[in-house]
Amino acid sequence: MAKITELSQLDLNGTYSYADYLTWQLAETVELIKGKIMAMSPAPNVKHQRVARDLLIPIDRYLRGKSCEIFIAPFDVKLYNSRKSKLSDQEVFSVVQPDLCVICDKNKLTEQGCDGAPDWIIEILSPGNSKKELHLKYDLYQENGVTEYWMVHPYEQTVYQFVLNKDEKYQLHAMYAGDDLATPYLFPELQIDLADVFAE
Repeated sequence: MAKITELSQLDLNGTYSYADYLTWQLAETVELIKGKIMAMSPAPNVKHQRVARDLLIPIDRYLRGKSCEIFIAPFDVKLYNSRKSKLSDQEVFSVVQPDLCVICDKNKLTEQGCDGAPDWIIEILSPGNSKKELHLKYDLYQENGVTEYWMVHPYEQTVYQFVLNKDEKYQLHAMYAGDDLATPYLFPELQIDLADVFAE
């Protein structure tokens, strides 16, 4: 079987599993959403990286000594229906690389990343993110039981905080902007000063 080193060698209309994904040796980073290849935006810019760092630091500091851990991309997150037990790589059709994710169940951690839904995912949007991509990930995270999902807009300096309700549907829990103190639903004692996060 030919070694896959270029995206052009793959059928972008085909359906692929995580087992297929593990065999690819691509220069660019891709994600799989329900078996479909999603090329990620080009390498994150400076603003994106600063926002990621300035979110990571206070969250990591808060979680030290606790059972939860934060991870930063690149980091494979395999997603599938949260009611199912662990699946083999051939049975998993979604793998994403969230900018930041918090995992509280150590049993989900593998050599490659996370096997199952993280508790909290933070995506930092870039000008290149398409509406389609945003909708696909929102639906994917909701369907697979990610309890809390933050969409961070660095250029608008806003954070949209979604939390699963009792019907396992996302509700907009809060919207933060500018120099607000953003408080995770899962960690109400943690306050993140957005003035620091969005500082130029």
